[in-house]
Amino acid sequence: MAISIVMPALEMGQETGKLVSWRKKEGDKVAKNEILFEVETDKAVLEVEALGEGFLAGITAKEGDVVAVGKTIAWLVAPGEVAPKESSSSAPVPESKSIPATKNLTPISASSTGTAKISPKARRLAKEHGIDLGSVRGTGAEGEILASDIQAAIDAGNATSSNTTTATTSASNAVSRIMAERTTQAWTTVPHFFLVREVDASALVKARENLRANVEKKNGAKLTHTDLLVGLVARTLRKHPRMNASWSGDGVRENTDINVSIAMAVNGGVVAAVISNADAKDLTAIASQRVELTERARSGKLRPVDISGGTFTISNLGMYQVDAFIAIITPPQAAILAVGSIADRVVAVSGRPEIRSMMTLTLSSDHRVVDGAQAALFLQDLAAAIAEPEKSLS
Repeated sequence: MAISIVMPALEMGQETGKLVSWRKKEGDKVAKNEILFEVETDKAVLEVEALGEGFLAGITAKEGDVVAVGKTIAWLVAPGEVAPKESSSSAPVPESKSIPATKNLTPISASSTGTAKISPKARRLAKEHGIDLGSVRGTGAEGEILASDIQAAIDAGNATSSNTTTATTSASNAVSRIMAERTTQAWTTVPHFFLVREVDASALVKARENLRANVEKKNGAKLTHTDLLVGLVARTLRKHPRMNASWSGDGVRENTDINVSIAMAVNGGVVAAVISNADAKDLTAIASQRVELTERARSGKLRPVDISGGTFTISNLGMYQVDAFIAIITPPQAAILAVGSIADRVVAVSGRPEIRSMMTLTLSSDHRVVDGAQAALFLQDLAAAIAEPEKSLS
């Protein structure tokens, strides 16, 4: 029985995927769990495994093609069997079964190149810039060659490629390009509106000091203001399900789970790693998961589950001493919260000047999903939760 190989869905609202490379060619024998091909998203490059065995046949997509999610791009057939032809009707092909699109994914970690290991991203970068892998010393685990190692070789002038312009343009990597395309699409197609609120973060600072020792004792993770905000935002979203909704072609879809994405800066771009069911997690669990996600993001080893299913995003640039900024929504989410730095300011308290730790929050919302009043009420309740964080998180 022929097994169809389809373009997998990796993200909420994803409609297409880009085929980066085939690991097998037409007629090759394929064993179960062998890597078949690589797929590129705006967040990562993932390897797709075979869930069955057979001979690769009927390949319809070539490297570089952008293919609709769920579309059959090849088949695994038995010896002597012919790959089914694509049907023009919507009826399923007889005597065949499809590999579920979201179950055949594994993150790229490393693949062998001689005696050294090299990540697929690093391998492609080396090929693009003519880097001799034998001259590169890997800094990853067990000597794995990372993309940063290849970039260092490029910067040091070790590239043998004659195209010097390409060799000095690290921002041209595929992930950055796709991220730029998605960001442009979001900015030009989503009707954004923005609300700005300055909040007293004194209690938030105090709560971190009070709770950090207990959290670190439990799992060794250092508690951050972002961890506290993830917990507070998630619990506030319970009261405002519309802010946790998504926009689809059919209209508004309310999400049952509250999965908070955290925007993380990595080499060559930004990824949004997801704290799933954040409203049900305590600070220890949130901090622990945030540390794990950060480590995997920086090493380029995020898994599909790490970047999938986000329903609301937090982008915190406070650690860079940014007072305030506006963030672009990640479709199909309804909103993103931009968090500025916490700084002492003189403010009026009961008619008297006092020094308080203040923070500016900027909420970007999709006007197709929420209106100004709904977003304002969410921001109002979030400010109240920040004023009493330990009570709100208990």
